[in-house]
Amino acid sequence: MLLLASVALATEKIRLGTAMTICHRHPIHLAQLGASLSAIAGGRLVLGIGLGGFAHEFAAAGWPTSLADRAELVKANIEVCRRLWNGETVSYLGPCFDFEQVTLKPTPIKEIPIWIGGGTAAACRRAAAVGDGWMPARVTLATFTSRISYLRDLCSAMGRSMITTAVMPLTSLGRTVESALTGIDVKAVVDESQRFTPWIKSPADSFSESDGSRGLLLAGTPADIIRDTRALGTPAQIMWYMISAYDSPTGENSWSYWEKRCCRPSAENSADQS
Repeated sequence: MLLLASVALATEKIRLGTAMTICHRHPIHLAQLGASLSAIAGGRLVLGIGLGGFAHEFAAAGWPTSLADRAELVKANIEVCRRLWNGETVSYLGPCFDFEQVTLKPTPIKEIPIWIGGGTAAACRRAAAVGDGWMPARVTLATFTSRISYLRDLCSAMGRSMITTAVMPLTSLGRTVESALTGIDVKAVVDESQRFTPWIKSPADSFSESDGSRGLLLAGTPADIIRDTRALGTPAQIMWYMISAYDSPTGENSWSYWEKRCCRPSAENSADQS
């Protein structure tokens, strides 16, 4: 949140967001942080929120640690934040939080969309029920595509429009795919990611275009990354999680190449660019 506040002061148009906020905080505190950041950023805020992958973090903060308990924490945080952001005087009694007659000032200057994290079917159900969007990380293309179809069916059954979808693949830039993968233990990345997210298809041990790990890790030249990003398709928004980059022999930094070829504002989204 502190880093986003700094970025907000240095930008004017790009949207800012958390990916993901884990519910270690009290929801009143989270609501205060969100409202303050909304004011600093001129309303350019998305709150990503998830269950987290490490039970011991919740234990250290004094919260319940089971997935079911953490899911309830997420729901409670979302409910309290939205009510406080809407200007209500809130009283709440639940297993973890108990408070009366709380009002938040200032409230956000714009509505703060809440995107639900997690690549599981349960995360999709949570997003359809209480979220404005869904954004997994470390998920394969096959799983992501299947989950979007499932999420669309869930939203339709609930009588609501399809929510925003996004994905945050690990991304490594290099002069070649091989150089981009240098120093990265791909099998360890695959194994660790699958530990958190049951995939539609078990991945192979090696990284290739055709194996089941496609989409989990985007690696190669900027042109390679752009091609593989397009494979993720619409309506997803892409949040690249960069883990490496390089300088080209011609002197052009890969970030410059990336910006010119992939981040140029289009007619329909130029208002969201910086």
